[in-house]
Amino acid sequence: MIFEPSDQTTPAQDQRRVDDIVAKGPSGALALAGSAVAIVLAIWFAFYFLVFLPRG
Repeated sequence: MIFEPSDQTTPAQDQRRVDDIVAKGPSGALALAGSAVAIVLAIWFAFYFLVFLPRG
């Protein structure tokens, strides 16, 4: 979502709109980071159990 102030709103309305957007938080970024960490951990465990343990 791109925020573009329009000529029909006041600066207070624009600020309220920005505050509402910011209040929702970075949920998409957190979901992306969490899934990336989960994938890295899954790959690490797969290597550990499928490669390192059978050799030991």
